[in-house]
Amino acid sequence: MARVENKIALVVGGAKGIGLAIAERLSSEGATVFLTGRRADEVEAAARELGGDARGLVADAGAPEDLSRVVATVREARGRLDLLVLNAGLSEPAAIADQTLEHFDRHFAVNVRGMVFGLQAALPAMSDGASVVLMGSIADAMGIPPYSTYAATKASVRSYARSWAAELAPRGIRVNVVAPGPTDTDMMAAVSEESRAALIAPIPMGRMARPDEVASATLFLLSDEASFITGAELCVDGGMRQV
Repeated sequence: MARVENKIALVVGGAKGIGLAIAERLSSEGATVFLTGRRADEVEAAARELGGDARGLVADAGAPEDLSRVVATVREARGRLDLLVLNAGLSEPAAIADQTLEHFDRHFAVNVRGMVFGLQAALPAMSDGASVVLMGSIADAMGIPPYSTYAATKASVRSYARSWAAELAPRGIRVNVVAPGPTDTDMMAAVSEESRAALIAPIPMGRMARPDEVASATLFLLSDEASFITGAELCVDGGMRQV
């Protein structure tokens, strides 16, 4: 039996990269998938790739009104939401001497505000016993210059997961974090070989994660196989932060 059969899933930030891999895996395991992205062409292409009942919705993850509209669409179409993945994220370097208000605000708008108000918008539609996965990063507990603001946003993700797990437990809603290390997405294709080698060097397994490996961890936490796991962080990092 498929692990999330007959579940209604929403993947915020699901049009490409890790998010698309998660959407594909949920669809293959029996879920009806709604996904969002900022660019209409990417969203439409992702929904076509999934096929079946999958539906793509254009939305800015940093705009609470967009997320409210998305949840209303899911609720109107399917009546409820069982699985929520808040994956949208932004990561740009800036040393403290070069930090700007715009850089700071942009990261917290997408990585934190979007997540907070995305969950808030989704809650009225979520079934009791639903499952939430927040996309974190192993950067949440590491010093990674010049990505201090990005790392701070991911530390916020980890902290919120703990509090929300406790707050939503009476409804049986589980909240967990998947924390990838360097992952070989399309975005990494533009990275120089020297930069790739520097990213891989601290990873005991000697390579980056594949998006489908992050998707597998996400599927596990969303499924009933993780029915007694909440408030946890699952690192998908080849041992980079563990060893």
